Amino acid sequence: MAPALEAVAVSVLCAERCHLGEGPAYDSASDTAWWFDIIERRLFEARLGTGEVAIHALPAMASALAMVDARRQLLVTEDGLALRDIATGALERVAAVEADNAATRSNDARVHPSGTFWFSTMGRKAEPGAGTLYAFHAGAVIPLLPGITIPNAICFSPDGTVGYFADTAAGQLFRVRLDPASGLPLEAPTLLHVHAGAGGLDGAVTDAEGLIWCAIWGGARLNAYSPAGDLVRSIALPARQTTCPVFVGPAFDRVLVTSAWEGMDEAARAADPEHGRTFLLDIGVKGRAEPRVRLGGL
Repeated sequence: MAPALEAVAVSVLCAERCHLGEGPAYDSASDTAWWFDIIERRLFEARLGTGEVAIHALPAMASALAMVDARRQLLVTEDGLALRDIATGALERVAAVEADNAATRSNDARVHPSGTFWFSTMGRKAEPGAGTLYAFHAGAVIPLLPGITIPNAICFSPDGTVGYFADTAAGQLFRVRLDPASGLPLEAPTLLHVHAGAGGLDGAVTDAEGLIWCAIWGGARLNAYSPAGDLVRSIALPARQTTCPVFVGPAFDRVLVTSAWEGMDEAARAADPEHGRTFLLDIGVKGRAEPRVRLGGL
């Protein structure tokens, strides 16, 4: 039996509406959250202690980032990976990824505990099979799994021995056994869960105990799955098209969730008054710090 839909304390972190809010990340050293509006080429920076939010214009679509150190971030953009100087916003190309394919763009990403960075691409119009999962490891981009329509829900078990990802279009969540030292697969993925009901599996993050918290695009909720694939909690959210969670705060005891209004006409937006906003939730569990990405030979 599916768990009852829970109501928890929710606040609006940022009322600015994102066309396609995605890729939230949190830097505990500076108590700063980051997320993207992919379509509008914007990067949001929120100082959680003060509530101050800055919006940075980007020269290209970007969808996710990882912290390198106190000065730099690694961004996943529509044509590859780029280092961003936090103080100046200057970008430096690290690796081209599908730069010659105008039909695709970047999508989901998450850093493995080893420092290896998993990220994905997808068709700009969600063309079937156009997406690929990649790993940035030891300074090189390694294709992992091609032929995925909308690769999402990239996250890892706390000990780094298991990776998770979804194909939103197929409604399928997968697990794959990993080498914890490298973050690379040891075998082929296996099906863990098939989504039922409204919406689809979008971005995800694991908590300190290993539960998989996944935003449900079109479902106005955040679901939690056990490592065995059982749906164990379902939390209501105030926007229908929720996209991705991340644990934030000095104790990692709150969850930031992004949302989007992509594909919604005027009537749909009016019926969903919190569309595109970014939220903070108190769900009664703790996460952990996101690892920093290792640049390898760079």
